[in-house]
Amino acid sequence: MSRRTTRVNELLREELSNLLLRDVKDPRIAHGLVSITEVQVSPDLRRATVFVSHLGDEADRDEVLAGLQKAAHYMHNELMRRLKMRYVPEFTFRFDPSIERGARLASLISQVTPYSAPGDDEPRD
Repeated sequence: MSRRTTRVNELLREELSNLLLRDVKDPRIAHGLVSITEVQVSPDLRRATVFVSHLGDEADRDEVLAGLQKAAHYMHNELMRRLKMRYVPEFTFRFDPSIERGARLASLISQVTPYSAPGDDEPRD
């Protein structure tokens, strides 16, 4: 991946996150916590895959993705207005289970016996 593509990926991730936080008003997106974890832009900068993490009910996940896809055109137009880029890519949203998987692992780890430091006779709470 070129340095330019990496910079565009990060710029789009930041700008899309700001749009979701402040401007997108679709009630489907408000179900649970939605965050953009990664953006992957095609080499010609015409298309971008946006990976989205969702903490909330599993049933709401499809609704959130549908709301994001519906808002994609609005976000594209807003970014065309805000950014000084020749091409702003068309967005496709995909679910990224990494944060959900991390939260599940953290809860499993917390269920295991508490950690005790070397030299301690009793486990810590």
